[in-house]
Amino acid sequence: MKERRCGVLLPIFSLPSKYGIGAFSQEAYDFVDQLEEAGQSYWQILPLGPTGYGDSPYQSFSTFAGNPYFLDLDSFIKKGWLTKEECELCHFGKEERYIAYDMIYQNRFPLLKKAYERSKIKEEKDFKDFCEREQDWLFDYALYMAIKEEKFDGKGFMEWEEEIRFRDPTVMKRYEKELEQTIEFYCFLQYEFEKQWTKLKQYANQKGIQIIGDIPIYVAFDSADTWANPELFQFDDGGNPIKVAGCPPDAFSADGQLWGNPLYRWEYHKETGYHWWMQRMKASFKWYDIVRIDHFRGFDEYYAIPYGDTTARNGRWEKGPGIELFETLKKELGEKEIIAEDLGFLTETVKELLKKSGYPGMKVLQFAFDSREESDYLPHNYERNSVVYTGTHDNNTIQGWYDEMTPEDQQLSIDYMRNNFKDRENLHWDFIMLAMRSVSNLCIIPAWDYLGVDKSGRINTPSTLGDNWKWRMEKEMFPKSILQKMKQSARITGRLCQ
Repeated sequence: MKERRCGVLLPIFSLPSKYGIGAFSQEAYDFVDQLEEAGQSYWQILPLGPTGYGDSPYQSFSTFAGNPYFLDLDSFIKKGWLTKEECELCHFGKEERYIAYDMIYQNRFPLLKKAYERSKIKEEKDFKDFCEREQDWLFDYALYMAIKEEKFDGKGFMEWEEEIRFRDPTVMKRYEKELEQTIEFYCFLQYEFEKQWTKLKQYANQKGIQIIGDIPIYVAFDSADTWANPELFQFDDGGNPIKVAGCPPDAFSADGQLWGNPLYRWEYHKETGYHWWMQRMKASFKWYDIVRIDHFRGFDEYYAIPYGDTTARNGRWEKGPGIELFETLKKELGEKEIIAEDLGFLTETVKELLKKSGYPGMKVLQFAFDSREESDYLPHNYERNSVVYTGTHDNNTIQGWYDEMTPEDQQLSIDYMRNNFKDRENLHWDFIMLAMRSVSNLCIIPAWDYLGVDKSGRINTPSTLGDNWKWRMEKEMFPKSILQKMKQSARITGRLCQ
């Protein structure tokens, strides 16, 4: 990312589609075409893993698996595995702009099972080759999901019977035989996911669009990763976490953030040459051209909260693996393009780790205009080796954010930009252009900011449940006029993809 370039942030689930949630359907290919037409070089997405309670892509049932919600049903219709009538008769929610996850969960999986049953997948050599190639994680994931679904009503492994919770070999074999078809179904979903995503990514790459993917630093407690590999995590002899992840109290949250993810046993990872992390990063670079590592600070120091606490108040900072992990990564995988999510309060040791890694950090304009103090996020403080955003998936939209700013912060933005923002309907373009004009080599603008959506387009509000990860574009939301304006903005700021 040494050249000046720009791109768009848009999760897969936020794409328009006929069946309730964005997917690897024709609309995804149309969006790639729009990016090309607008002179963009990058498409940034959120994690692709299968989601559970809360629907967060940062709490996945597996760090290696893909989300079956993203499978293109039309491709199954073309193969004769589903009929158009079957898909159209399913109810996926009334709102075109919002995902009804309860409807998706109830109605999409029955369709996917019909497709599996009609596919005769056992007869495909490529399917067998895929299962063998991905055996290090695939079977554990498929077995985990089959047991959750068929035996424990969707509950995580911590609520399973002791024998299978602790993977007793005899009980494992019994479940493998008893749940053979369901296990194969989940393998089928991953096989189709890899084929469909690979095809879409190749299409984007051929159009000059690179994919920026996102991996959370932590895995979910309710996941095949923790069930199959407990030695990687800080668990006691009873299989319960000793401490869990989160963030300390700050100006935004008096109790801090209690994420609840199990923490890593970094000593063990070091002893194994960080083997699991190397496998995880290899898998990520198979899916993405560039990887954004979430919560980069946690590799320097991570916040550890006693398991069972109801707030993050009693946590403390503990030492992470530091530069050694990333030196191992470069040795094992070679030079790879990585973005470090280094947002929030950064200590000198975190800054030193970022500098040693050589990775670009992130700059977010919504953090810049704080009238109480000078902010590192004001554009005059940027360096070229950075990625600038108007906002991220955790921020409000630009329009929604400005509406909620204090008068003092609004005045700072007016003074800084020499603009009184009388044209409130188009003020998002002023902030877009501020980001585009910055020295940061890469500028990523969320799709909702290009569209000037108000707070109703917010993707996620941290530490809340119920209304997150739902917004998606309606058809025709990117008209030619916006694409032309995006291209012009890229051209005049030296970011145009030729």
